[in-house]
Amino acid sequence: MSVRACLRRLARADQAPWLHGEVAKRMAERLSIIRAKPEAVLDWWAYSGAGSSLLTQAYPSARRFIVEPTPALQERSRHAAQAPWWSARRWRGAAAQVMSPDEVLPASVQLVWANMMLHASVDPAALMARWQRALTVDGFVMFSCLGPGSLRDLHELYERLGWPPPMADFVDMHDLGDMLVHAGFADPVMDQELLTLSWDSPQALLRELRSLGANASPDRFAGLRTPRWRERLLAGLAAMAAPDGRIYLRFEVAYGHAFKAAPRPAVSAETTVSLDDMRAMVRTKSPRA
Repeated sequence: MSVRACLRRLARADQAPWLHGEVAKRMAERLSIIRAKPEAVLDWWAYSGAGSSLLTQAYPSARRFIVEPTPALQERSRHAAQAPWWSARRWRGAAAQVMSPDEVLPASVQLVWANMMLHASVDPAALMARWQRALTVDGFVMFSCLGPGSLRDLHELYERLGWPPPMADFVDMHDLGDMLVHAGFADPVMDQELLTLSWDSPQALLRELRSLGANASPDRFAGLRTPRWRERLLAGLAAMAAPDGRIYLRFEVAYGHAFKAAPRPAVSAETTVSLDDMRAMVRTKSPRA
């Protein structure tokens, strides 16, 4: 329910969250280490990921597919892709095909790009398996998400006040790497960085956090909060201000990429391998990092 409410707000927002756009730029810089040039790119949760123009710049001739989680966001992405040529909202290149997650065809793309959305997934391992099915052999996934080091000061404030956690637990990058391998990916590479944001008031901080997501923790408050609760929160945030008067919070951002491995036949007394799988296993490997 909390994630769905966040997606409804996002569909009505003037633009994607600022932090998502900044992380998209940093993730796009990592594309230069991959020598493969995908013919088809799948942008997962494109609107909130804020990376479509970066993908078009990196791969101007690639066919583009977009997955959005709700009909409202699908319509928003279609509108952005079909805007007039002179509009700043139009994505360069041919119009992308917008679809729901269930409409993605197996082995249809060479790159799955998912910026700042995996932490919103209830089952990240299942989502990675879905990405793996969408990729051709030697295609690759590149993603980013928030890690468990994010907003630790906010967690500690809620603990001091005796409140439930302000957000769901995020998955450690090493566990994400294990999930990639389990989903059938090869050569996973994970790294992370800490980004520090600051605000001049508690109110500005809360507005920013609201635009970034929602509290999906199963232990969160069950109902609406009172004005007195909000006053305590604002006072607690104000007390966190540094000597310069600004409030600083850190975000841990995890980055990952991995390649889809060729299928491996099960070992038994008698093994049957399809012609397509045999071709995939003996084909010349595509260039990698």
